[in-house]
Amino acid sequence: MHPAFAVGLVFSGCCSNVVFLELLARKFPGCGNIVTFAQFLLIAIEGFIFQANFGRKRPTIPMRYYVIMVTMFFTVSVVNNYALNLNISMPLHMIFRSGSLIANMILGIIILKKRYSASKYMSIVLVSLGIFICTLMSAKQVASHSTSSEEDGFANFLWWLLGVAALTFALLVSARMGIFQETLYKEYGKHSKEALFYNHALPLPGFLLLAPDIYNHAVMFSQSEPFQLPVLGIQMPIMWFYLLMNVITQYVCIRGVFILTTECPSLTVTLVVTLRKFLSLIFSILYFNNPFTTWHWIGTFLVFMGTLLYTEVWNTFQTAPSKDQKEAKKD
Repeated sequence: MHPAFAVGLVFSGCCSNVVFLELLARKFPGCGNIVTFAQFLLIAIEGFIFQANFGRKRPTIPMRYYVIMVTMFFTVSVVNNYALNLNISMPLHMIFRSGSLIANMILGIIILKKRYSASKYMSIVLVSLGIFICTLMSAKQVASHSTSSEEDGFANFLWWLLGVAALTFALLVSARMGIFQETLYKEYGKHSKEALFYNHALPLPGFLLLAPDIYNHAVMFSQSEPFQLPVLGIQMPIMWFYLLMNVITQYVCIRGVFILTTECPSLTVTLVVTLRKFLSLIFSILYFNNPFTTWHWIGTFLVFMGTLLYTEVWNTFQTAPSKDQKEAKKD
């Protein structure tokens, strides 16, 4: 499959997925559990049919390792969802999660005893500074937007601090999961599609713990205003429509990333995902009128510049042979 098709899936699926997620979160900030459950259920069903062959195909990687991986994956998903209910705005949520490079490098040094080049450390400084600026500016906005008593304003600020702590925890657990996957793939080979299925199928029983919250939001979704589907002419509650579109676009996004990893080098994948995050952020700010100051823009710029520096895009462009050099090499 042509890489351009995969890039199209990533940009269309992931960017539109963020839009529908914010439409859901703006109406019901605590709806993350039902959204995650629906996403997991769809991918698990698709994987059970096409990857596991209705349970007849045994996994290549031992199941005990998937249980460990799934525990971390489920924890990250739930904590990230709850962060949106703790005075964390969607732009800050996306920017903060862009700091995965920091967590990966820190845990790589501690666990894998890795050492990095000066450019890698510089990229981490840029990303860290960018996240610090955006976090600080959002903290000021939380304080300034409090129109009630000082006690309520202080309480809102404490909830925001808890949200930042939740995002930090999820970031570190996600990085640890990435290192765990890296060691598994080295030992058993890359089985991304298999891992995708088990990462989404095994956590499904864990949603029983969240069943009351999922049921309550399902009831609230059903009570939302009706929406008529174009072309089909079928009416359904608009929140269920947003959820359906979120699930579909999430599947398109994940499939696009999977195809991209099989067709392109990791540098290209990282660059595409970084640009996708940036476009999602810009669209979220402009379309939903999210508060974003000049300092937020500076912080965002530093985050993404640091990410690109980490991938060594500049060195790739500088060392890539020109057309004349390629022709001279042929001669």
